[in-house]
Amino acid sequence: MSSPSSTKADEMQKEQTPLVPPRIKTPQTPENAQQSTQPEIHLVLPSKTVPQPPRESRLDSLDDDSDDYESPDLFYPSVHRISTSDRDMSLQVPRQPKGRYSSLCSDDELLDDDEPTEWPVVNLSNLQGSVYLPNDGRLSSVAKEDSSHLAAVIKMGWLDKNPPQGALYYQRRWVKLDVDYLRYFDNEKEVYSKGIISTAFMTNVSSVGELKFEVVTNNRTFIFRAESEAERNEWVTVLQDCTRGRRPRSTISPSSPLTPDFQGYLELRGLRSKLYTVVASDKVYLYKNIEDYRIGVGITSIEMNVGNVKETDRRTFDLTTPYRIFSFIAESEQLREQWVDAMRDAIGEALSNREVAERIWAEPSNSLCADCGAPKPEWAAINLCVVVCKRCAGEHRGLGPSISKVRSLKMDRKVWTEELIQVFLLLGNERANTFWAANVPPSEALTPSSCSEERRRFITNKYRQGKYRKYHPLYGNQKELNNALCINVQCSDVLETLSLIFCGADVNCSTGMANWPSPLSLANAHSQLLQAELISHNLNTELPRSEVGGAMETRHYSPPPCVSHNGFLFKTASMARAITERKAREEFSRRWCTLNDGTFSYYESDKNSNPNGALKASETVCLAVDAPERHGYEHTFELYSESERLYLFGTDDPDSHKEWVKSIAKSFIPASAEPLLRLGFDRIGRLKCKDGLNLQTSKVGWFALVGSTLHVYFAESQGEEIHLRKLNELSIQQDNEVLVLVERGRTLYIEGERKLDFAGWCTAIQAAAKSGGDTLSQQQLTETDIPVIVHSCISYITQCGLTSEGIYRKSGVNSRVAALCERFRCDARSLCLRDGEHQVDDVSNTLKRFFRELEEGLFTSEDASAWLSTAAIQDESMKISQYQMLLNRLPHVNKATLQALINHLYCVQRFSNLNQMNLHNLAIVFGPTLFQTDGKDYTAGRTIEDLIQHYTLIFEVTEQQLKKQLDEIKVIIELRNKLNKVDKFPSTEPGGHFICTVYVEEKKEVVEQSVQIPGSMTAAELTCEILDRRNILVKDKEYWSCWEVSDKEEMERPLHYQERVLPILHSFGTDSRLLIKKHIAMDNMIIYLAGKVDASKHGMMKFREERSILGLGLSSGSFHDRYFILNSSSLRMYKDVRSNRPEREWPGKNLKVYLGMKKKLRPPTCWGLTVVYESKKQEKPERQQWYLCCDTQTEMREWYATFLSIQYDGNVWPQNGLQQTRVSRVMPDTRHGNVSLIPLRGSENEMRNSVAAFSQDPLALFRDVR
Repeated sequence: MSSPSSTKADEMQKEQTPLVPPRIKTPQTPENAQQSTQPEIHLVLPSKTVPQPPRESRLDSLDDDSDDYESPDLFYPSVHRISTSDRDMSLQVPRQPKGRYSSLCSDDELLDDDEPTEWPVVNLSNLQGSVYLPNDGRLSSVAKEDSSHLAAVIKMGWLDKNPPQGALYYQRRWVKLDVDYLRYFDNEKEVYSKGIISTAFMTNVSSVGELKFEVVTNNRTFIFRAESEAERNEWVTVLQDCTRGRRPRSTISPSSPLTPDFQGYLELRGLRSKLYTVVASDKVYLYKNIEDYRIGVGITSIEMNVGNVKETDRRTFDLTTPYRIFSFIAESEQLREQWVDAMRDAIGEALSNREVAERIWAEPSNSLCADCGAPKPEWAAINLCVVVCKRCAGEHRGLGPSISKVRSLKMDRKVWTEELIQVFLLLGNERANTFWAANVPPSEALTPSSCSEERRRFITNKYRQGKYRKYHPLYGNQKELNNALCINVQCSDVLETLSLIFCGADVNCSTGMANWPSPLSLANAHSQLLQAELISHNLNTELPRSEVGGAMETRHYSPPPCVSHNGFLFKTASMARAITERKAREEFSRRWCTLNDGTFSYYESDKNSNPNGALKASETVCLAVDAPERHGYEHTFELYSESERLYLFGTDDPDSHKEWVKSIAKSFIPASAEPLLRLGFDRIGRLKCKDGLNLQTSKVGWFALVGSTLHVYFAESQGEEIHLRKLNELSIQQDNEVLVLVERGRTLYIEGERKLDFAGWCTAIQAAAKSGGDTLSQQQLTETDIPVIVHSCISYITQCGLTSEGIYRKSGVNSRVAALCERFRCDARSLCLRDGEHQVDDVSNTLKRFFRELEEGLFTSEDASAWLSTAAIQDESMKISQYQMLLNRLPHVNKATLQALINHLYCVQRFSNLNQMNLHNLAIVFGPTLFQTDGKDYTAGRTIEDLIQHYTLIFEVTEQQLKKQLDEIKVIIELRNKLNKVDKFPSTEPGGHFICTVYVEEKKEVVEQSVQIPGSMTAAELTCEILDRRNILVKDKEYWSCWEVSDKEEMERPLHYQERVLPILHSFGTDSRLLIKKHIAMDNMIIYLAGKVDASKHGMMKFREERSILGLGLSSGSFHDRYFILNSSSLRMYKDVRSNRPEREWPGKNLKVYLGMKKKLRPPTCWGLTVVYESKKQEKPERQQWYLCCDTQTEMREWYATFLSIQYDGNVWPQNGLQQTRVSRVMPDTRHGNVSLIPLRGSENEMRNSVAAFSQDPLALFRDVR
């Protein structure tokens, strides 16, 4: 067969190539079996790919849609199993009836369409290279114990396996589970499996039916049956544990560092079908086809440490192991050579890796971990010259490559040069520890069983701090240390060199010799290769930081921290503004990046010597870590510079991303803020700020944002934590230049020294301060750890709704409830519930909906049943004790929230004479809500009833505390009743109407009127009603209007005749009032507008903005001349008439203009306007106020008329006058909620008819009048 064309090969290179299964090689010892529970998943693009054979030569007859799969048999199928039904799903390979052989035919799936035929008896010796076995050719148990062909086995045993394609019978299989694969065999003595299922691709493991369980991958389901229910449950448990924490994959993606060395189709002699074969590192994997390879379902794997490859014919070769001979046929001689080379490389990889470890362990002290003493350590810190175990190696990695360069004895083949091996044999852990561990206190020493925290502390002290090292006599004398190093590298004392380097000698110091300028060149010149090897691995090592006390009186040398790192990253062009859109992969360019001596540089490639750009650590002000997959590359980070530039870098390797982030942060974060580096931060950097104790001067702080917590370090001070979800206030002031964080007892003002990184900080902090999910702990919380939504709703109902009949039982308006829930979810802190603006029933239903939709529930899903069962206990004291025990088991936030809610419900039922909600009624409502049940039984209600009834005992509340709270509520109720009677303030009537005091012409007691104002009443209707009551006749050319007057601000404005009055009342303060009086200037304004072609105006006015210094309410500034243009869309302010760009711009529709301004502002003229701007955005409400002064009264009226015309589209006054509006107006809807009121205004007939109807049927008030 000729080799495929180059075109097909190119197409194969473009195809997404799956990667090889994870490689784990662990000696089968109890220790390593325990350590090997963490799988190594590796994914990359292959280096070489073999073209696929033509489609017809593949296993086309296999059913790819089957729910199960079992591999071709590598051994011998039992003869008695082959029946007529068997032939429908397996190929009958010619065989000798009594002989044992291994075919690659599955006993479950059809491989080809040939009819079974019998082969004659053949002598095995004549079939060299075939997959036949001798009759007694089995691996002995002793031989298998010595083999390391599998990872440590977690569980094994007999199971019945259900074959695919609808077969009804089960097949008995010996099943083994390790961390990477579930393998099944024909019997317990077999070495090569019939099938393997990658645990990385398992999406679900669960029990199904009697004694059965299923293993589900992305597109296949495997069913197994155990001999007992206990055995079945144990299999399910260990499989779930093995897959837990992994993100299941649907297909293999090319992103692993373990590259398949060679892959493609090979024919196995004896079969006409081909198997997809993968050579990866020191293993060979066999798959039915490439599709199975991509989904992690294979036949078997072959360990190459016991293999041998022999070429036999033009296109054939044999892979021989002690257990099998695999005879393969390649597509061409050229491909045969490539396959043979790849498999021989795999054998060399397996043998050489093990050889390095065995050679290192030949030094007795290297067979025990240098840090904890664990046997057979498989890792080494090559620059520190110590051999360590897997657990200690993990902590060494945490120190970073600038301190400890960790390499594997078995996997990192290239690093282990002969010189490096000799260094480790010469020193050994024992001699190395005479330096590193010369002064270890027995109380701080590690053992093999030490926990991770103890290991981290010890290893940090030992290598980062150098706490236990043996100090060199020259320590502190830099010049002498360097001189001693230059002398010592010329001899063979490697331990002395190690001591000199890690006591401060500079490996890059000058030797004073032109031919050999550095210690490294000097060592090479004197043929001291071991010295040169040690120095070469410590050219950029960060030296231990701790200082010597006691014997050392002075320190002449303090090495600065040095951080170095390099590698490839993908970079976009630098930007001068924040990134708001996703950056695609095509926008990134591959760059070689280095971090040395406090400078981060990036190059066109690793061959270039001149960088494309560089960023010094002193210029770096912020490092932001993006969420995964925000941009085209999965892991990205942003760097912000002093010069207002943003640099975006990305990679698909999470380990590389983590190392870069850590190294860059370490390079610019000072030692005083070093604890921030140990945090898993989302953003870290430098900001200026002020606090409430000193507002005069700013200080520099180092900030790190971790989740919803802001960590801060100031110079010469301990670190602080700000829990953003517990802030009382979070706002941006002074034109987005100050971020104000208000917490209990303190206010922090973060200043925007640079706009670019400050905008990023503001966005990130505001997002972190919002609710993070649907559980209680993820909500915005008060200082007492109660969700803000719960606290706000309870406070509102306590003040406004305790006397509302049927509170919590009546339904609110669904749309308003949904809107409230959404606003609370977006930012609960910014929503203030106000009497009149929000309805009691809407708020009560919002609270109930929050608890019903709460993830995990208030009582938690684990303990909810225990709370319900406690209600059935008859003994009261035992019941209360059980409730207290369950209460203490709740998470802190749940416990605080439950107590606040039950306290509130207790208060509600104490006023049941007013609201008709007694203990039983509340329990009926809140039982199903809090336990999230359907409410068909009263179990949940009984529990809530118990909690309310025994509130003082269960929550240990004293009678004095409760009495004080109830007295406060009584005062609130009495005060509201008094206010309703006095009518000085808007007050709620049953049905939602409000009563307020309105004045006529001027503020005198004799002219005030108490008016009931429904939500639909307009300013014209209110004016007409007052005029009717006062019997004032409206004459021609009289423009009676309703005015909003503010005594504090010394301003007033006439309400537009169509403007509704109720929203104005909601925004009132105690210094505001409604006044009915004539609008004297209205006639002139109408005449002025009638003569204009369009509604626009421009001209000079004097402008002053009311600014606050850091939000403290201190007014500043003076009036300045500015040029204004007002049109139908906006009001624009220019510095002067010649300016092209406006300084400020506001939407005209959102401006509220008042006549007059405060005298204390010292306006230059008496013709002033006060302008208020309120944004309409619910998520970020904003209010601004400023002042305008005109030169004449006429000019002021013209500006005001233009404002009014634009806001109401030219409809400034009713065409037929106010009198016609009163006569012809349609009577407004008097309904509000479920209650209707008798109208108190209108014509005499309307009044008479309404009163008559009420006299005949008083209950009509409570029925829908429409």
